[in-house]
Amino acid sequence: MTDHTYTGAEITMKALADQAVEVIFGYPGGVLLPVYDELYKQNFMRHILPRHEQGGIHAAEGYARSTGRVGVAMATSGPGATNTITGLADAMMDSIPLVCITGQVPLSMIGNDAFQEADTVGITRPITKHNFLVKDVNNLAQTIHEAFHIASTGRPGPVVIDLPKDVALAKGHYISPSQAIYPQIMQHEEPSQEEIDKVIDAILTSRRPILYGGGGLISSGNLACENLRKLSSLAALPTTLTLMGIGAIPSEHPNFLGMLGMHGTYEANMAMYECDLMIALGARFDDRVTGLLSQFSPKSKKIHVDIDPSSINKNIIVDHSYITDVGLFLDKLVKRWEERDLSVNPEQKTWWKQIEAWRKRDCLKIRPNDKLLRPQYVIKKINEMTKDLEPIIATDVGQHQMWAAQYCTFKNPNNWLTSGGLGTMGYGLPAAVGAQIAFPDRLVLCFTGDGSIQMNIQELGTLKAYDLPVKIILLNNGSLGMVRQWQQMFHGKRYSESLLKESHPDFIKLAEAYGAKAIRVTSPADLDAAIKEMLTHNGAVFLDILVEPEELVFPMIPAGKGHNEIIMAPMIDDDDYGHDGAESGMVLS
Repeated sequence: MTDHTYTGAEITMKALADQAVEVIFGYPGGVLLPVYDELYKQNFMRHILPRHEQGGIHAAEGYARSTGRVGVAMATSGPGATNTITGLADAMMDSIPLVCITGQVPLSMIGNDAFQEADTVGITRPITKHNFLVKDVNNLAQTIHEAFHIASTGRPGPVVIDLPKDVALAKGHYISPSQAIYPQIMQHEEPSQEEIDKVIDAILTSRRPILYGGGGLISSGNLACENLRKLSSLAALPTTLTLMGIGAIPSEHPNFLGMLGMHGTYEANMAMYECDLMIALGARFDDRVTGLLSQFSPKSKKIHVDIDPSSINKNIIVDHSYITDVGLFLDKLVKRWEERDLSVNPEQKTWWKQIEAWRKRDCLKIRPNDKLLRPQYVIKKINEMTKDLEPIIATDVGQHQMWAAQYCTFKNPNNWLTSGGLGTMGYGLPAAVGAQIAFPDRLVLCFTGDGSIQMNIQELGTLKAYDLPVKIILLNNGSLGMVRQWQQMFHGKRYSESLLKESHPDFIKLAEAYGAKAIRVTSPADLDAAIKEMLTHNGAVFLDILVEPEELVFPMIPAGKGHNEIIMAPMIDDDDYGHDGAESGMVLS
């Protein structure tokens, strides 16, 4: 009689293959060796070895965000598993679908302080969508298939599978994805025609409407983004996006007002403050978007569409809510609008005149400087020279992240990779690795700062190992720029532990040691040539650009303020960027 049982390690590989996994980002270790032994025997999955488990989990995030598929990571027990914690929390906050398989000590040793033991299930419970401790090899295939379903269904998120070594070695039966039993993640219904008509009627009767989209549009898929663009055009609706929603509508779409929130555009924030109808699509009303809650869109009727019931009325009380997939909702709304052959409310012309007046403030205008490179100018120049190539852009977290969000333009979704909710320094380089693995022939740019890049700089070794042509643009201002900005503006210029320049490594030598082409730029006159050299080099490039050290990110809504209290950039080239040198926004009505 043929034995149809398999070891847990074999079951793991079979299940991942049946889930059409093409890439695993993982780091081996003692209790995971049975799984890695089976990985060695197969040739249908590619394994990418990062230089740190945090790098691996962020790379899986970058892979997932750029492809729309579930990212897969593996790590051994104890410190291997705990090194994934930041990435799991990051994925949870930003709704990134991940499955992370962690090794665990044998079942009999759990709770005995065994070598490299950690309570992975307990540690990760608050920062994952779900997690599993596999105690029976016969449940392993079901668990893996269920994990992929949970990670990708409803509001996406990370799922951890903790696999004890004895379960990986034990023999059991395998079931295919079609034989597995899947839980219903959350209840949501297709909106009725009556509900759709109510939303349409609200748009038609509104004088000052606005669409506000978030990362849920990207998670829902291309159809959601296509229908957002259609609705914006059909109904002539001003449209703004959160940091995580960037790319859902083309940056150059005439109705796009730019990013909303703390460092969003003047016109987007003022339109949100003055609108009388706000339709939120796949957005969770994050505090960096809303500012002072009592002053968030105070004059509007609010409609919220989101697949996650817990997001409804959590931060902002809305007038109407629809718990459904935002792509499904928009598809029905656009089709119904076209079916009714509707035209735009003529009273909205006054609203657009007001918006154009706000746009004329030119809030992202860059002040000239022939001696020092302004970081905004660097990003804008790189964007101009690469936008026809439609690069995938990853960022770390800080001032450079906000400038990239302000000055980079996008035609399509899934080309913007950034850490929004958790704000994880060290995210950018490994996320770029994941995207470049997914799209080896595309241009992948990573904008970073001199603080962030040192968080996971060891992933330069991953670029070398796999010959990945990621282009790294370091905006080097010698400090933790965003920390320094707040200290300058709100803490009396007391720069407590935020200045880094004196302890910096020689980034050029460091990048070259990892096999990357390294270029330093110190003058505006040398920038164009350096960018061209970066783009024509076939391998990894590290561009170390020394920028104006005291440049600040504007516009800015200070913490605890409303959108109408937005601070604009100084109108003169002075040295004091505090309140004395900046102008406050005002309602132009």
